[in-house]
Amino acid sequence: MSVSTRTPEAPTTPGTETGTPATGVAVPGTAAPPAGRAYTVGRAGDVPPGEGRAFVAGDVQVAVFRLRDGSLHATQAACPHAGGPLADGQTDADVLVCPLHLYAYRWSDGSSTGGAGPLQRYPVREVDGLLVVDV
Repeated sequence: MSVSTRTPEAPTTPGTETGTPATGVAVPGTAAPPAGRAYTVGRAGDVPPGEGRAFVAGDVQVAVFRLRDGSLHATQAACPHAGGPLADGQTDADVLVCPLHLYAYRWSDGSSTGGAGPLQRYPVREVDGLLVVDV
């Protein structure tokens, strides 16, 4: 049995490679990126509205979500409660719900609505059609 792997196309942002630091990437009209290392993790179209996808930023597994209003959010990939795959969770404007045990986490501060530990959140933005996450 052979395993097929998808190789992403080369990013168009100069000085970046998929999964490597996106140094010097700035969005016109916005402040400088937050402290930390910036990684280009995929293309903006990889995450449709209302869904999430898992990526690797450096050596950190992250889940990136595009809410139905178009806003982007990034969190740790595994649920703090029991390691569920957060990219497969359900979202709305206020919370992310883990698909494993239905623990909910607030987008505003990462806190759990059900008593689990907090969710690690990461800054994420779209730059020239690419998703950039700071870890």
